[in-house]
Amino acid sequence: MAAFAQSAPCWVDVQLSDLEAGKRFYGGLFGWTFHAGDGMPFADAYRDNELVAALAAKQDGRMPTTWGVYFSTDDIRATVALVRKSGGQVITEPVRAGGAGILAQAADPGGAVFGLWQAGARAGFEKQNAPGSFCWTELYTRQPERVDVFYEEVFGFQGTDIDLPGEAGTPEPFRIWSPAGTEPGEDTAVGGRALISDAFPAMLPSYFLSYFAVADCDRTVETATRLGGRITAPPLDIPYGRMAVLQDDQGAAFAVLQPTELLP
Repeated sequence: MAAFAQSAPCWVDVQLSDLEAGKRFYGGLFGWTFHAGDGMPFADAYRDNELVAALAAKQDGRMPTTWGVYFSTDDIRATVALVRKSGGQVITEPVRAGGAGILAQAADPGGAVFGLWQAGARAGFEKQNAPGSFCWTELYTRQPERVDVFYEEVFGFQGTDIDLPGEAGTPEPFRIWSPAGTEPGEDTAVGGRALISDAFPAMLPSYFLSYFAVADCDRTVETATRLGGRITAPPLDIPYGRMAVLQDDQGAAFAVLQPTELLP
């Protein structure tokens, strides 16, 4: 498996109260099949026999039901040190996941949680940017000035500010992230940063929203609701395709994107 570039999103997993229910939901939605961990409360998810994600049973009921994204690092201890130096918080110190690699969890100065992954035998996704697999992640925050500097210092991201259509066609500021050493812009972007507007409840924390590519956004939304999921944002055309934001039947939020090249 090819290694991921430094700071690229390389993995996603979801923490669920009911692992078996999660397998039924995502199996029905994305066509995933699963391989359970040996004696462990998690299941690797596959699409077309290629690894795309993992589902994990929450070990503590107080944990949020949420999708988490991990960024690749060649030196996880050095990255953890940068998180602290740049005003972030280390939630979970680096720990070995068997021979697969080393992981850690951290939060940016605005409180958004993300993971770090130093590859061992497992680099991360085996499939992405294809139907039923991860294709994008974006941070939602109320503190853009603080977190923009944070991600530049920790990951070397280069930001490009663009406007995306919002409600009633009003432009909304958005920043896309390109890895260090690349030409900043849409062609090299690996993620983005959006703003949490005043329209959302004040208690809504900063968070990462991960996207999965689909061949038909509207049909996927219909399938999600039939499986017990909820629509947070109905299908919407954006410059990059057609998207929607959903919750699974246990409340974990994620987005789906029908990329422009798949549109009829």
